[in-house]
Amino acid sequence: MTSTQFTYSKQQFPIARSKSLPPWKNTKNIPLRSKRHRVDQVGLGFLPYLPSDHWTFSKTVIKLSSWEFHQKFKYTLYPISFPMENAAEWRKLFKPCASQRLFLPLILKDVDSLLYVDTDILFLRPVDDIWSFLGQFNSSQIAAMAPEHEEPRIGWYNRFARHPFYGKTGINSGVMLMNMTRIRNKRFKNDMTPVSLHWGDILMPLLKKYKLNITWGDQDLLNIVFSHNPESLFIFPCPWNYRPDHCIYGSNCNKAEDGIFILHGNRGVYHDEKQPAFRAVYRALTNYTFGDDLIHSLLYPLELELQKTLHTYCGRIHKLFTKQLAKSIDDLYTRQSNQVTDWQSRDC
Repeated sequence: MTSTQFTYSKQQFPIARSKSLPPWKNTKNIPLRSKRHRVDQVGLGFLPYLPSDHWTFSKTVIKLSSWEFHQKFKYTLYPISFPMENAAEWRKLFKPCASQRLFLPLILKDVDSLLYVDTDILFLRPVDDIWSFLGQFNSSQIAAMAPEHEEPRIGWYNRFARHPFYGKTGINSGVMLMNMTRIRNKRFKNDMTPVSLHWGDILMPLLKKYKLNITWGDQDLLNIVFSHNPESLFIFPCPWNYRPDHCIYGSNCNKAEDGIFILHGNRGVYHDEKQPAFRAVYRALTNYTFGDDLIHSLLYPLELELQKTLHTYCGRIHKLFTKQLAKSIDDLYTRQSNQVTDWQSRDC
């Protein structure tokens, strides 16, 4: 079963605050404070279980409670929830939990903006870096995603899709910024009726029309929606949703020259031998103990493991996998050093 996780706030375009926490583990993705924004609430949401799955619920609570810094942020556990009249159909779409993201604007009615990520996401930069894209939306844009492919010759949607899709190569929904207030208020153009429909009214008709033609479930439905409403989508570059397709046949994410910001290990590459560079990052983060020295206990061991992946195309560009992580560590230690200096100055 696939679970989903997200950060949210009730204010318009906020950047949430944490207290000097390492920023790159998905399940601990607290946004850092931004100088340009102020917020009143920080939130983490988890959608990890079906209502009848008490074992998963209990396991999740125990895990969250074991985090040494869990009192520094608030989290909420939400059961998987679909519209009652079509719950079974939505639950079997792609994976049991995947289509839940479609209903977040309807379930979390008091939440203004939200960052949704799949559970195979690893942050190599603080979350507020991507969260800040919300502030770049124009008045028409309601969500942000990255393209599914950069190279049309290996693109899936432009070669195989049997339904409308966004742009030249489609979009990937594994990392998705959502202005939920705008989504709830917008009327969406569509190819089913000349009348524009609200979000809650368009989802089921789309599924009924295209269910025999879609392969990737809710991601396909999002592609259909934004193919008819392209002005409503903000596109962020591939380093913010970097997947094996970006290097499996050679590097094709040109904007990743400054490094990878968010790593997306889709197709289970963290847990098999198909993409050892992705697996090396996952294992390094998994083996790291919070509070240990980030350079000697995380960065250096990762660099050594990546050296063993040079036989793969992704491994040959392994420096992209550590460039932003190294910058994140340097930024954190610089911030902590400046805080110590400030304290010492005050004592004097």
